[in-house]
Amino acid sequence: MRIQPIDRLDAPELALYATLRRTHEHEQAGVLVATHVKVVERLLASRFGVVSALLTPAWLQKLEPKLRARVEDEIVVYVADHRVLETLTGYTLHQGALAVGRIPPQPDLQTLLTHTSRPMLLAAVEGIANAENLGVIARTCAAFGVDVLIVGESSCSPFQRRAVSGSMGALFQQPVVQVGNLVKTLSTLRARGVRCLAAHPRPNATPLSAVDWRGDSCLVFGAEGPGLTPAVVEACDEAVLIPMPSHMNSLNVAVATGVFLYEATKIRRLTAPS
Repeated sequence: MRIQPIDRLDAPELALYATLRRTHEHEQAGVLVATHVKVVERLLASRFGVVSALLTPAWLQKLEPKLRARVEDEIVVYVADHRVLETLTGYTLHQGALAVGRIPPQPDLQTLLTHTSRPMLLAAVEGIANAENLGVIARTCAAFGVDVLIVGESSCSPFQRRAVSGSMGALFQQPVVQVGNLVKTLSTLRARGVRCLAAHPRPNATPLSAVDWRGDSCLVFGAEGPGLTPAVVEACDEAVLIPMPSHMNSLNVAVATGVFLYEATKIRRLTAPS
C-alpha cells in the first residue's frame, strides 16, 4: 500500500474519481468505483481486485488495517481533506471514502450451473436501465440466496457506480452473469430442466401463491412500465403475477423481485425434505 497526500483532483491518475458520471469509460477500463463507506469496506473484503482508494485522513485511519491486509494488491491510497473531495465533478461526497476495484472476468453460466446445488433458484432481468433498481435487485437476490442473477443484453451493467452502490456491495458476492441473448439463455435453461417463470401480469397468468417451487426455477423480471417483451415471455414456461387490487397493475421491479423471492424461498423451506 502506498499513501499519497493530494490537495487537488485534476491529476490524470485521479480521472476515475473525477468522472463518476461517465460510467461507460469505467466499464471499458474494466473497473468500478465504490462511493459509499459500506461498499468500500465490502470491496476490501471481497475477491475483487482493488486499484486505489480516495480517503479523508479520518477514513484512512479507520480503513488502514483492511487496506494493508490486501497484500495481493498494490493499492495507491490518495488522502485529501474533505473539502477537496467535495469538488468531485458531478458528485457530492457525503462520507469521505471512495475506492476503485477491478471487475473480474465474467463467469460462465454453464460452469456456474454445474457447480450449483439442486434445486436451483435463479433470477433474470430484461430491460433494467435504472442502475439503482438493478443494484437493489442484486442485493435482494443475495438476501434470498439466489444462485445466479442473469442480466440480459438490454439491461445496464451491474457494475455501474449506481448499481454497485444500490446493491450496498452485494454485487461483490452475488454471482452475476451478463448474457448477449436472454431469449436463447432461457431456452438453454429450459432444456436443462429449469422452469422459467415470467413475472408478467397477463390475464391467464398463474397467481404467485399457486406456483410449485420445488424444482429448478428461474424468475424473469422486466422494468416497470414496459415489462417483459413478448419474445421473453414466450421463451418462459408460464407467466406468474402478484394478485393486486384492480386500481393497481404493477410494482417497482426491485420491490416485485423481493415479493417473488420471499414467496419462493418461504415455500421451498416449507416443502424441503426434513
